Amino acid sequence: MRLRDHVVVVTGASGGIGRATAEAFAREGCAVVLAARREEALEATARECGKHRGARTLVVPTDTTDAEAVEHLARRAVEEFGGIHVWVNNAAVNAFGRFEDVPLEDFRRVLDVNVMGYVHGARAALRVMREQGRGTLIDVSSVVGAVTQPYSHPYGMSKHAVQALGSSLRQQLYVEGVKGIHVCTVMPATIDTPHFQNAANFTGRKVVAMPPVYSPERVARAVVKLVRHPRREVVVGPAGRALVRQSRTAPAVAERVMARQTEKTHLSRKEEAPATHGAVHVPIAGEGSVHGGWGGRRRTGMRRAAVAAALAGAAVAAGRRTGRGAPGC
Repeated sequence: MRLRDHVVVVTGASGGIGRATAEAFAREGCAVVLAARREEALEATARECGKHRGARTLVVPTDTTDAEAVEHLARRAVEEFGGIHVWVNNAAVNAFGRFEDVPLEDFRRVLDVNVMGYVHGARAALRVMREQGRGTLIDVSSVVGAVTQPYSHPYGMSKHAVQALGSSLRQQLYVEGVKGIHVCTVMPATIDTPHFQNAANFTGRKVVAMPPVYSPERVARAVVKLVRHPRREVVVGPAGRALVRQSRTAPAVAERVMARQTEKTHLSRKEEAPATHGAVHVPIAGEGSVHGGWGGRRRTGMRRAAVAAALAGAAVAAGRRTGRGAPGC
């Protein structure tokens, strides 16, 4: 499918998966509307998108918890580019801590951004898409939308809600006989973004990216692919796919596996961390970035090299066994 004429709105485009996704659509020659709280970071994203031939950008600073601001975002996209073909709900925040230790104002804010922000985005997007008769709404959820974690209770709750939102919207469009509008949910595993550094943290321990870590570009490619070939849900990352499968066949086992993995590898055993609200209430200043310094792209390359080496070794061994078994050949 040719995407060059598509208009794409991306929330949370100031960094991480959102910025990588915006750049991926810009690479396709799309008109990309960039939304987040940080105008400085959005301008940096726009500069990167502008490097691609045919790409057009529009920066609209937006707090997705404000329904009127999100409606304004949709209007600006239509006024500037004539419509909205793709809307990517991606803006999200996180708060780590024991259930009793996360301040209620942080707990509530995570749910407001991650759930109501997506509700506002979906309402604005679907209004335009219904008028057009076509469009794709993509919600970026998480593997924790299927298997929750200790220490990130509001985030896990919010991502389960995102799964439910996508499912219920698909059902509504189905019973109404709507054919041209698709609702897709993306469930990334651990991704190399600034998400973990920017999270609120009340654990007393430094939050680190839980391995295996994948690149945000991998998620962006999955999002672009969904526009061409819509699917209900897509899990990004082999480890994530394995865990989601396990959650469906052996949910109690999956819960225990995730609990152990989180305790051992998601919170540092060596580095302490002061209590912080992170970017939950106020965005981090600066131009933002796609990557968080966790080596997602490098680690993916290393895993692929290891698999290739193992397959090559197995092929050589199989060849030797075959040779020994057929001396007359």
